[in-house]
Amino acid sequence: MAALNIAFDSPETALGHLHSRGRPIDLVHLATQTMGDKALELEVLQIFARQSRQIVKELMIEDTQVRKAAAHRLRGAALAVGAFTVADVAASAEHQPNDAETLAALSSAVLDTEIFILKLCR
Repeated sequence: MAALNIAFDSPETALGHLHSRGRPIDLVHLATQTMGDKALELEVLQIFARQSRQIVKELMIEDTQVRKAAAHRLRGAALAVGAFTVADVAASAEHQPNDAETLAALSSAVLDTEIFILKLCR
């Protein structure tokens, strides 16, 4: 089963094959969080993908406080699974919730991460 080899045979991204910290998901961090349980890794990543997609929808609401709260939740969830790029951009969105460029960057980072997750689950 290909999914059981997440940490050893991960898909390449548009950036090419990078060290774990350079991928959309830091697989070493994720393995540490899940104590190496590959099935749990997949489950956690799928939950993160669904949750992050929902939060991106909330970021489109024209309420600054809703955006700040959504960015904060996304940052926490991203840190938990090792999606450090998403977490960094979400932190920026939390501080600049009305900046269209930051929100677009966050949406793009979430999409890149979701695509990476889908490749891992194939």
